[in-house]
Amino acid sequence: MAVLFAWGAFAARLERANLTAPMAFVGVGVVLANLVDFGHQAETNAVAALTEATLTWVLFSDAARVGLRELRSDAGIYGRLLGLALPVTVMLGALCAWWLLGTPGFWVALFIGSALAPTDAALGTVVISHPAVPARIRRIINVESGLNDGFVTPIVVLALAGAAATEHGTGGPGTLLVAALQLAGGALIGAGIGGGGGWLLRTTARRGWAGENLAGPAVLALALLAYAGSVAAHGNGFVAAFVAGLAFGRVAGRGGPREVFYVEQTAGLVSMLVWMLFGAIGVPVLVGHLDWQIVLYAVLSLTVIRMVPVALSLLGAHLGPRTVAFIGWFGPRGLASVVFALLAVEELGDEAAPAVAVIVATVLLSVVAHGVSAGPLAARFGGREPAPDAPGRQIIAPAARLSSAAVALPDPAPAATAERSGPDGPADTERRNP
Repeated sequence: MAVLFAWGAFAARLERANLTAPMAFVGVGVVLANLVDFGHQAETNAVAALTEATLTWVLFSDAARVGLRELRSDAGIYGRLLGLALPVTVMLGALCAWWLLGTPGFWVALFIGSALAPTDAALGTVVISHPAVPARIRRIINVESGLNDGFVTPIVVLALAGAAATEHGTGGPGTLLVAALQLAGGALIGAGIGGGGGWLLRTTARRGWAGENLAGPAVLALALLAYAGSVAAHGNGFVAAFVAGLAFGRVAGRGGPREVFYVEQTAGLVSMLVWMLFGAIGVPVLVGHLDWQIVLYAVLSLTVIRMVPVALSLLGAHLGPRTVAFIGWFGPRGLASVVFALLAVEELGDEAAPAVAVIVATVLLSVVAHGVSAGPLAARFGGREPAPDAPGRQIIAPAARLSSAAVALPDPAPAATAERSGPDGPADTERRNP
């Protein structure tokens, strides 16, 4: 709690020194691991519940924040990154895991490839807020990070189902069919709860029935309701949370973003604890499994496995080679990968140890590499690369005071939320006055 308070008091100064919240709290966890025997005192179910709740809020808020106007502005770029680069990254990661790590089967390799495919903007949050980086590039990295974890979740679930079925000798089409039905059920339940909740909030707010002081916590509960309702109906909770966020953001109207900001801040707070537990529990586990193959795979995951698919998918997008390399490099691995590793422990038990070690090593390397490089590369990129924005329009990029505790956490001030403002907000003024 002392470190949390200190981070809040000095966050801006520490971020200018290229220190991010994940870096700080992983370090706190490592220190605590040497003082407290977390291996015996940490309850696995409690840790899993904390991380699952955090990912639920992250998926919901990320999806709710992505407006149709944002998607339309660069729909072709997002389609390339999510529809081409993401699946190629998953398959390339699975092939490298099978070839380099000698994974016992196809499903485990697919799990590693898919668990390490989603990106986490919190590890390179300086890039999202740095005024030297063109607003369009910041938006592309931000939106991709907000959506790819939701897109890859079904693949992770299917891979875990296949690995569990193979381990217990119950593999077959029936097991995968059940997993597919769980995904579909989660999507339907999430759409119903998110859309219904958004409509109800919009209606009660318009009639003056909603309490402003409790609207934020209400949406926080709505995200968990989508997750818990789907799990209770034997659907997939993470898919439900993601689809609920999409539906809520589409239906809630102008009042929704304020409540979603509350969810983002809560997720940012809890994610600090998750990073601390990652340092306290995950890093010591890596010590007994670390070898040169895992280190090499972690390096490849952050470079070739991520950057080559991004480069191929953006051919012909007229972004320039330096911009493409910049987008490809800033694909940090973070919270979603940590949660997927915990899900593997729940589903596979001790059999998940090699896969978990790979994920921990990759995320740990990403925490350091992307955290340290974010500030210098962002400043260097802005100083040498012309802004690749639409012809005839200059995007003004004011410095956003982004908290690196949260995943793509926007500042509520008008200058930082210009991309998401309504028709009377500063975004339109920005667009009308190039």
